[in-house]
Amino acid sequence: MKVLGMGNALVDVMTQLNDEKILNDFNLPKGTMQLVDQAFIGKLLTGTTALKQTLASGGSAANTIHGLAHLGIQTAYIGKTGSDDFGAFFREDMKKTGINPMLLTGEAETGRALALVTPDSERTFATFLGAAIELSEKDIHEDLFKGYDYFHIEGYLVQNNALIRRALELAHGLGLKTSVDMASFNVVEANLAFLKEIVDLYVDIVFANEEEAKSFTGKEPGPALDQIAETADIAVVKLGSKGSLIKQGGKVYEVGVIPATAIDTTGAGDLYAAGFLYGLSENLILNKCGQIGALLSGRVIEGIGAKLSDDQWKEILPRVEEIVKG
Repeated sequence: MKVLGMGNALVDVMTQLNDEKILNDFNLPKGTMQLVDQAFIGKLLTGTTALKQTLASGGSAANTIHGLAHLGIQTAYIGKTGSDDFGAFFREDMKKTGINPMLLTGEAETGRALALVTPDSERTFATFLGAAIELSEKDIHEDLFKGYDYFHIEGYLVQNNALIRRALELAHGLGLKTSVDMASFNVVEANLAFLKEIVDLYVDIVFANEEEAKSFTGKEPGPALDQIAETADIAVVKLGSKGSLIKQGGKVYEVGVIPATAIDTTGAGDLYAAGFLYGLSENLILNKCGQIGALLSGRVIEGIGAKLSDDQWKEILPRVEEIVKG
């Protein structure tokens, strides 16, 4: 299986907070993703320079593509960055993992997502989209999708309805299986009608956490799962420490979690999607797909940032193989 991803190409700046003062000072609601301008991100970066920070090529879909590449899947990623050091970092970080970076160059600076992680492991994002928002439907053409089996996108792209519609139309028309991660409950709330339209018309697999599922359907996890599965072929509702629910047709699967000490939940959903899609590539039953997702998401929350370390992958890959063969 070959997987193509598309998303906001952002350099993640992971920042550990000692308390919630920074969130309050900058009026950032805890647990949300807020779009900010260049001046705001500059002030926030200045205000957090004394704190521990790490860089990674990120964005929700990019995190999922990184996970799939580490699992041995051939991957590529469509995005737009600036002609600056952050853009060069993004491209090289993808190449190191074996991802084909289909990156265009925009006029603005490369986007950054400042992830603020509070001591309770919750993360709050202040996101400057920069050049990422310049990716448009005019950049998307049929040749980009040829040779791929799956197309995965992030809900954060809904700031450009025409882009998402064009990409999903092409992928769907060429026979690719399409998956969407709902991204954030406030994003779902602000774009509800459009998200419902594209899921109904083009999307095969929907990933949502319980807050996103409730924003999408107005219902609690079980009924929300049922409603999403009425239009998508596969519906996944992630329940954090309570595991996940998966439904296809009339069959529901309940998947648990692995024991883990949460330090930072950034990337948990993205890595779950990577594990789940990998399971589909191996033609596994859906509860096993969920188990691989749970393994990856459980490991990534034990460190800071949305990427697993090389040592973690060495420990994870044999366990993935056990699930595949078990």
